[in-house]
Amino acid sequence: MLPIRTLVVAAAALCTTALTAPAFAAPVEIQWWHAMAGKNGELLNQFADDFNKAQADYKVVPVFKGGYADTLQAGIAAFRAGQAPAILQVFEVGTATMMAAKGAIKPVYQVMADAGENFDPQSYLPAITGYYSTKDGKMLSFPFNSSTPVMYINKDAFKKAGLDPNAPPKTWPEFFEDAKKLKAGGSACGFTLGWMAWTQLEVFSAWHNQPIATEENGIGGPGATLEINGPLQVRHLQDLVDAAKNKSFDYAGRTTEPEAKFVSGDCAMIQTSSGGYSVFKNNAKFEFGVAPLPYYPDVAGAPQNTIIGGASLWVMGGKTPAEYKGVAKFMTFLSQTPIQVQWHETTGYLPITKAAYEQTQKDGFYEKTPGFDVAIKELTGKPPTANSKGLRLGNLVQIRDIVAEEVEGALNGTKTPKQALDNAVTRGNALLRTFEKTAS
Repeated sequence: MLPIRTLVVAAAALCTTALTAPAFAAPVEIQWWHAMAGKNGELLNQFADDFNKAQADYKVVPVFKGGYADTLQAGIAAFRAGQAPAILQVFEVGTATMMAAKGAIKPVYQVMADAGENFDPQSYLPAITGYYSTKDGKMLSFPFNSSTPVMYINKDAFKKAGLDPNAPPKTWPEFFEDAKKLKAGGSACGFTLGWMAWTQLEVFSAWHNQPIATEENGIGGPGATLEINGPLQVRHLQDLVDAAKNKSFDYAGRTTEPEAKFVSGDCAMIQTSSGGYSVFKNNAKFEFGVAPLPYYPDVAGAPQNTIIGGASLWVMGGKTPAEYKGVAKFMTFLSQTPIQVQWHETTGYLPITKAAYEQTQKDGFYEKTPGFDVAIKELTGKPPTANSKGLRLGNLVQIRDIVAEEVEGALNGTKTPKQALDNAVTRGNALLRTFEKTAS
């Protein structure tokens, strides 16, 4: 991997253009609102700083706005007040909301074309770009930190429990049995789960080639209805409820909160975003491994493929031509192979370009870091089906909260898994119909 400072030379070649303003003019400021904290945020700031040092026409100013939901809400409020940033990082569940916001965004393909930047959607990983593109392949937003769920295991805890740390469970029955053994072997809990609605219903369904919603999970058009209350999903939630009862499963929150349970060593296994890798690498005091998600072996065709999470960069409407040109050059900068390789290898997020993936392979990084390519293999191992291309549903942020609330009801025993998922579908569909009316 090339040192980041050597990127300045490459960036200069990409970013130099004839100045259209006097030499003493201040650079055009480009506000970039994001949700990256910790080490990931530090690397993001470094990329902006290197871009700024590579040329004098533009200055990217990264601004941390809190978590994903906070950043999206801040961006919406700022747009309504006429003070939106030029670039807004939006997590994947906000995709339908951004697509429906007529006038609030300027499509990335148009920004790049207007600026004369070399921009070929075919150079990006199709499993990622397809999520953020129109049916005819026009990219609406710029993929940045794309992820998919993986399983992390505490190898030290496996050894202590008499389990082989190099043979993590492949199926759900094996997973639940190992979780009980890990707890009996001294772990406070066998496993916990990050991003429950995403990992255990949305991605779980795609991984088993089951629909999340009609209309190809909403990608096929409006009018989709949820289908997360099928027999397999109910069965899985019942298994989670049973694991919670025997104390091998510790439910610790709806998003990233459970990651602290894994970092501390309390829970020996966790399923969460591949983007959690840097958190564990920088904070865990034990050896950990990365493995594919488990699957139910009696489900025909499983495992299928996972779907992406993370976020993309949306270009907001109402900016000046100079700002848009700077945004385009910055996105060209971010697409460079050395940048993408460093982002991928440091954070655990997926490389967005084919060239970055190939370079990482060529460098032998996956051989030196076993399991690091699990996320890419999960995502691209099989051609996606209508059930596993992704999902594009309006009000998905709120729907996830409903799903989490209903799942929590099942976990605490106030309703059965079937009742919980039926309620989630009914309440979620009401939000889909509301979104459909406002977006039409």
